[in-house]
Amino acid sequence: MSKVFADTVGLIALWDRSDQWHASAEAVFSELVLEKAELVTTSCILLECGNSAARRPYRIEVDRLRSALQEGGYLIHPSDEDWRLGWEAYNRGGSDDAGIVDHLSFQVMRRLGIRRAFTNDRHFRAAGFEVMF
Repeated sequence: MSKVFADTVGLIALWDRSDQWHASAEAVFSELVLEKAELVTTSCILLECGNSAARRPYRIEVDRLRSALQEGGYLIHPSDEDWRLGWEAYNRGGSDDAGIVDHLSFQVMRRLGIRRAFTNDRHFRAAGFEVMF
């Protein structure tokens, strides 16, 4: 089974039917389910999703995902080394000036050997990862 990193952009697009990327995210997610890919994300991504979804009808989906990922061992808390390296990269301004959560995501993905990201965020592409829609 392959691991796929779930980014905020992809998750919000999946949950929000009015999102411009919803149809693409839904189609890719269906493919991931069929291939039995392991979805992995970080606590930082879920915090971003929780903030974004706070006043939206899909708010409960964030907590459902958190619970499922946590139970399955797929919710990653960035290590101290991830934190240090992520901030160093952020300060250098690489990956098309990605934000700190993206830099932490990149570090976790590299550490775990994950190449694919459930997102269309250009920062992941700039960092050398495969975006899935």
